[in-house]
Amino acid sequence: MARQTTEEAGGQSVGQTGDDRDADAVSVNEVRLTGRVTSGPEERTLPSGDVIVTFRMSMGRSPTPGSRGSRQRSDWVDCVAFGGRARRTVGSWQPGDRVSVEGALRRRFYRAGDGSATRLELEVLKATRVARG
Repeated sequence: MARQTTEEAGGQSVGQTGDDRDADAVSVNEVRLTGRVTSGPEERTLPSGDVIVTFRMSMGRSPTPGSRGSRQRSDWVDCVAFGGRARRTVGSWQPGDRVSVEGALRRRFYRAGDGSATRLELEVLKATRVARG
């Protein structure tokens, strides 16, 4: 994924707020994951009329100082595809498929019951099936 510097953006700060407005500071929200699809893709229409495809994938947990002593061997991430090409690609996936996705983390707010809720998701911008499950 291409990274854009402040200079490449025509001198404009890209996605920077607060203390990040320093001319040398650049924010980057890029995620690349490879893992297995654990819940099949579901197409939904949002109240706005936008169509999305959601799915969940899991990845084996690599040992890190923060995971020492943990019995958890994998992590999972909720993913959502908004764009037409990404929706078509992930829509054909099945649980067990090994996949690779690239995108950005997004916090999405929505109504749930009597209040509102939020969830952190990976917005899928590019998707590839590596192997059928």
